Amino acid sequence: MTARASRSQVSAAVRRSLDACGVAWEVGARAGETVLTLPGERKLATVVSLTAVPRAARVRAFVMRNPEENHAAVYAFLLRRNLRMPGIGYAIDTSGDVYLVGRIEAERLDADRMDELLGAVLTACDEPFNELLALGFLSSMRAEWQWRTSRGESTANLEAFRHLLQD
Repeated sequence: MTARASRSQVSAAVRRSLDACGVAWEVGARAGETVLTLPGERKLATVVSLTAVPRAARVRAFVMRNPEENHAAVYAFLLRRNLRMPGIGYAIDTSGDVYLVGRIEAERLDADRMDELLGAVLTACDEPFNELLALGFLSSMRAEWQWRTSRGESTANLEAFRHLLQD
């Protein structure tokens, strides 16, 4: 692919690369957008948007909503992780929600690069997820734990945080 690749050429290259990697995708709502879902361990699913622009594809994945507390600690944690991530980085939108963003040049779009990119996206979204939740939502998780245990409700989705939530 040339450095002057059009949006439609980039979109086609993104989809060919995903097909070569065996990744299921669907056409997104925006022009030139391809959407896929990566399964995780801590974060059960990460939805990834790959949007074709002239000469490149932009990647965007939702990480977590705006933290309720400890904003400075959450953002410092993310900025430190940015230092070691290849071609992607954390960002926040105007609501304070956290995303992972990046860009891959059209001439680099092939199955190997797509596999590397998706691996990096999954690692960046899934690996720190529990720590980010503990930093940004611990008070809410404690209240939820207290409410559920007082009523005998299931705490299954909070088990990863039991060590922080039990009295």
